[in-house]
Amino acid sequence: MEVLKLMKKRCSVRKFEDRAIEEEKLLYVLEAARVAPSACNFQPWRFIVVKNKDLMKRIAPAWVADANTPAMIVICGDHRQAWRRRDGKDHCDIDIAIAVDHMTLAAAEVSLGTCWICSFDAFQCTIALELPDQVEPMVLLPIGYPAESREANRHDRDRKPLEEIVSWID
Repeated sequence: MEVLKLMKKRCSVRKFEDRAIEEEKLLYVLEAARVAPSACNFQPWRFIVVKNKDLMKRIAPAWVADANTPAMIVICGDHRQAWRRRDGKDHCDIDIAIAVDHMTLAAAEVSLGTCWICSFDAFQCTIALELPDQVEPMVLLPIGYPAESREANRHDRDRKPLEEIVSWID
């Protein structure tokens, strides 16, 4: 599939079919994250695949556990392993964002839906998953077969035109 067409196909999915994900598809999505670029190739990420519904209820917003979500990937950043710019800027968040974007696109390619969730209780998630201090849960990514769809041309209506977001300097 053409990359731009795939990007337009991808959307945030909040309702899933009550259907298991084939292991090869889940591994494909995780492989997409593994090969994502990171600052100085430090790869400061950890991916935790949660299929346990009780655990999902403890670490995610209610709609995630109640929407037939077959799996959720908890994407964590290890700040100890992140590259830092000379001024001290930690690039862990940026590296995580790139990896999650790779996962959402890979999921869409194999007909799975995802929803990037940052609105969750990170402290509760840390406790529930028994994460070490330097590892921060940054994104929850519910994943499964979409029970809803969105039109591919929605971007013409929902996104700002290029003229509003691009400046040209010659």
